[in-house]
Amino acid sequence: MMADKYKYAHSLRGRPVGEWEKLPDHLDAVAKRAAAFAEAFGWAETAQAAGLLHDIGKCSEEFFDYIKRSSAGEEGLHGPDHSTAGARVGETTYPFPYGRFLSHIIAGHHAGLSDWDKLERRLGADYRIPHYDGWQQTIPGLPASIVPTARFKERAEIGFTRAFLIRMLFSCLVDADFLETERFYAEAKDERIERGGHLNLAILRDRLRAYMARMAAEAAKKNPGKLNALRAEMLRDAVAKADAEPGLFTLTVPTGGGKTLASLSFALEHAVRHGLSRVIYVIPYTSIIEQTADVFRTALDTKDDILEHHASFDWERANDARETDDEGADGLKKLRLAAENWDVPIVVTTAVQFYESLFANRTSRCRKLHNLVKSVIVIDEAQMMPLKLLLPSMATVQELVTNYGASVVLCTATQPALRVVDGFEGGFAIDDTRELAPDPKRLYADLKRFDIEWKAAPVSDNEIAARFAERLQMLTVVNTRARAKALFAAIKDMQGAYHLSTLMCPLHRRKVLAEIKQRLKEQKPVRLVSTSLIECGVDIDFPEVWRAATGLDSILQAGGRCNREGGPVPGRVVVFATEKIPKDIDVFWQAARPVLRRFTDNPNDVEPIRSYFNEVYWQRGRDALDAAKVGGRAGILPAIAERARELTFPFASIAQAFEMIEDYKEPVIVPWHSDENDREAEQLLAAIASKPRPSSSDFRRLQQYTVSIPPGVRGQWLALGVLTQVHPALGDAVLKFADLGRYDPRTGLDLDNPELLPTGLTQI
Repeated sequence: MMADKYKYAHSLRGRPVGEWEKLPDHLDAVAKRAAAFAEAFGWAETAQAAGLLHDIGKCSEEFFDYIKRSSAGEEGLHGPDHSTAGARVGETTYPFPYGRFLSHIIAGHHAGLSDWDKLERRLGADYRIPHYDGWQQTIPGLPASIVPTARFKERAEIGFTRAFLIRMLFSCLVDADFLETERFYAEAKDERIERGGHLNLAILRDRLRAYMARMAAEAAKKNPGKLNALRAEMLRDAVAKADAEPGLFTLTVPTGGGKTLASLSFALEHAVRHGLSRVIYVIPYTSIIEQTADVFRTALDTKDDILEHHASFDWERANDARETDDEGADGLKKLRLAAENWDVPIVVTTAVQFYESLFANRTSRCRKLHNLVKSVIVIDEAQMMPLKLLLPSMATVQELVTNYGASVVLCTATQPALRVVDGFEGGFAIDDTRELAPDPKRLYADLKRFDIEWKAAPVSDNEIAARFAERLQMLTVVNTRARAKALFAAIKDMQGAYHLSTLMCPLHRRKVLAEIKQRLKEQKPVRLVSTSLIECGVDIDFPEVWRAATGLDSILQAGGRCNREGGPVPGRVVVFATEKIPKDIDVFWQAARPVLRRFTDNPNDVEPIRSYFNEVYWQRGRDALDAAKVGGRAGILPAIAERARELTFPFASIAQAFEMIEDYKEPVIVPWHSDENDREAEQLLAAIASKPRPSSSDFRRLQQYTVSIPPGVRGQWLALGVLTQVHPALGDAVLKFADLGRYDPRTGLDLDNPELLPTGLTQI
């Protein structure tokens, strides 16, 4: 039998062995917590077994020697393999498929879910790992059976259901492991864990009810016209359907119809009435997160119960994680690998963060997945699901609804034709009774606020600048950050000239938008050049909007920033061609052109929008809707289906294939300040640097100062000293700008000459 002295889970640097965490305590705690997470979808016993077995490889002399030497301060050590042991025991102890589930999730609980060929090699006798004799004495006993209490509904894609289940169980294990590790170190170091203590959804629902009533009364006094009456009607209808059985819903409302707060009202009412756990609000652009979260905070009168999750500090990717069990002697590496688990009542996140997490294999991305169970998920601007990943994305939505008790609202002004009734083969089974808005076709007619013109000949920046000079208030939306910067350069000396793009950190954009709104309200000049980030959910109102050639949905979304409050004179939306249209956008422009020709009077209606999406989806064929390559072959769903029988899924390859943004970028911290008296960023960074380790709340606060840049530029600037570490323990995983020399106060980060050294402002 292995001596008891070898049975420790975590050490404490410079502290005696007697104060270290005993392995039986850790395994038992993780098992109980993981089981509690999985109970929500009926797989508690499987998660419990995973928790009991995940670290039994620590029952080795090699692991004890490693943590002993590390705790004494020896540097550069790497821990031995301690996850393969549990994977082997799980695979052989329980019958297929349950043992196979365990081998996947236990083997990957540090390095991430791997492709089957790598896992199979680790499970083989030729793969050498430290002896883990005596592991049976470290646990109270494995469950005799891990057959689930819930019977899953497996559709034709049986493999997808099982691959998704493995990710969900993996999420339960890695989050439980993280939380228990965090708890142990926090208690050992007498640190406060900043988790929990949130308001329940019933309180938030009641606050929203009161807020909406106040807003309706004020609107009735200020503007008792048709627009506010329609918004009130739409809100009443949406809330009235909150009793409907959980499942799939649509909310189809033209821009300016008030769908943001109406969808939140439905989500909270529906969640409370059906005992659901949280609301996840999925938004296409990072920029809209800030405004939406601010609207929610105001309406619900709370800050701590709403999480903005946009920039992802992906430690594993940033550090080029390898298949290793090394978690660091004091657990810090493990704790920094997963900063966010969505343990709040309301999460506002990006579509990239949401969908990529559902196909991820890394612990940092997967950790939060179990918190999607029995939640209400509002997918704002649902039409923006990526084309080549459309079918896999739809499959995840359907799986959450079918087997995990979630309700999903496809919420948009331009509803994509993804339903069976729209003619989409294998589409969502949503009929008109699950539409939350009253008579969408009538709403489109009643809420018509702008006319659309189309300039077929290419329009130059000089021509647009000339029109800006003629108009005191005008918005132009272009397709690229480079075009936005160039056009802004042509108008920057005009009164009220502004620029918006993702090269500006979120807090900077928020400040600029607030200033623009105030100037518009005061009828002062506002000449704004923006990328498409302005189009969805940004409550801003111009009399004239110009939009570079793109898809019909984006054109109509840009139009939603025109005559938003329904003035007596229709707004003007001008669609203009450009000399060169980006390839990924030209696909949608080619689908929009015939619809614009056919529906010249009013393309902003249910029928032209449906025609447009049918054109988008079927002009290239069904194969184009699942076109990402896995192992050199196109199709994520086929890659899963062909491995369904033996559960030999290529998880790592699928995660690599499912990238909504192919041009990967990494977030860096910009210590931006609005004026010389603003020192919030510096104070936050100094506070983080002074702590033994940053907390989850620190990472959440840092998000408002992030800008994402190409990895190559990041590496170059790090070498030049333009970027420096935020915290010594985080190494190069989280970097900040040493000063603001690369950051223009009007256009944000300058990527044009990344090789240049900073030209100093305030040092941090």
